[in-house]
Amino acid sequence: MPTKAYAAESATSPLAPFPIERRAPRPSDVAIDILFCGVCHSDLHQARNDWKGSTYPIVPGHEIVGRVTAVGASVTKFKAGDLAAVGCMVDSCRTCASCARGLEQYCEKTCTQTYNSPDPHPGVTGGMTYGGYSERVVVDEAFTLRLSDKIDLASAAPLVCAGITTYSPLRHWKVGPGSKVGVVGLGGLGHMAVKFAHAFGAHVTLFTTTAGKADDGKRLGADAVIVSKDPAAMARCAASLDFVLDTVSADHDINAYLALLKLDGTLVLVGAPENPLPVAAFSLFTGRRSFAGSGIGGVAETQEMLDFCAEKGIACDIELIRIDQINEAYERLLKNDVRYRFVIDMASLKS
Repeated sequence: MPTKAYAAESATSPLAPFPIERRAPRPSDVAIDILFCGVCHSDLHQARNDWKGSTYPIVPGHEIVGRVTAVGASVTKFKAGDLAAVGCMVDSCRTCASCARGLEQYCEKTCTQTYNSPDPHPGVTGGMTYGGYSERVVVDEAFTLRLSDKIDLASAAPLVCAGITTYSPLRHWKVGPGSKVGVVGLGGLGHMAVKFAHAFGAHVTLFTTTAGKADDGKRLGADAVIVSKDPAAMARCAASLDFVLDTVSADHDINAYLALLKLDGTLVLVGAPENPLPVAAFSLFTGRRSFAGSGIGGVAETQEMLDFCAEKGIACDIELIRIDQINEAYERLLKNDVRYRFVIDMASLKS
C-alpha cells in the first residue's frame, strides 16, 4: 500500500516527505489510518543518530493513535471503525521466558521496534520498520491496543510511550497510598509521572531546575516542588523518600537524587542521558539504596494503563502541530520548549 510519510534520509538532513510501502494485511493484522502521532525525544535521537544505531531512511514515531480500516481474517479484538493505538513495539519472539510473562519489551531474542528495527515481514521498502509519521500502519493484532473514546485522541497518543514508561516502574515498585515519591524533571515523561503517582495515592515531590514550573507541577498533582539548584532545599529532603523516578535525559548529578532516598529506597532511571552517569559507591552503600532502570511496559500492562487513564480521565498535556512543523518541533525539544509533548495532527500529511 503506497503511503505518505516524513523521513530523515541522513543524520544531518531535515525530515521531509518520503513515500513508503505498507504491507497488505495478513490474517492476524490490523490496518490503521493514523490520526495523531506523538513526538518522543527518542525520535529526535534516532533521526540524528545520537545513539549510533540508526538506519536510513528513518520514519520516526511510536506514539500512534488511529482508526481501524481493515482487519485480517483471524483478528478477533478489532473491527473496521474501531479506535486503536500502537506503541513502541510491533512484534517479539513470543516464545522466550520474558514474552511468556507478558514482558515483550524485554524479549530475550528479538523485540521488533515500531521504527528503525529490522522488519520480519518481507516486501517492506528498505527492510526496516517505519513509524507513525505516516498515513497508515499495519500491525499484528497481538501488538495493537484498544483505545477508549473517553480520552481526547490527540492527548492519548503519548500515553503509549511517555505514559507507559512512567506507569510501569511505579506499578512494579508498588507505589501507592503512604508512598513518598520524588519525580525528577517535568517534561514529557515527568509530567505523566506526577499525574500517575498522584493518582496512585502517593505523596509526590517534584524536583525541577526551573522555578517557574512550580505552579504547573502542583496543578498536575505534586504536593511539593523543590528547585534542585537550591542546595538547602535539597538537603532538607535528604533521606526522606521511598522512591524516586528520574525522567531526565540530560547529564545531571545522579548522586544528589540518590541522597534523597530512605533506607532501602529505590531510584529508577527512565530518562536516557547521552553520557554515562557517574555513581558514587557511598551513594548506594548509605541506606542500602538501589539504583535501577526501567523501559516501557508489555502489551498487557500498556492496555491496563490505557484503561486506567480512561477510567480516571488522565491524558498528556500536549501542543498540537502540523507535520510540516516537525523540524521546528525538534529544535524546540532541544531547548525543552514544550509543555509537555508535541503531537502531530496527521490530517496535515494528507492536506
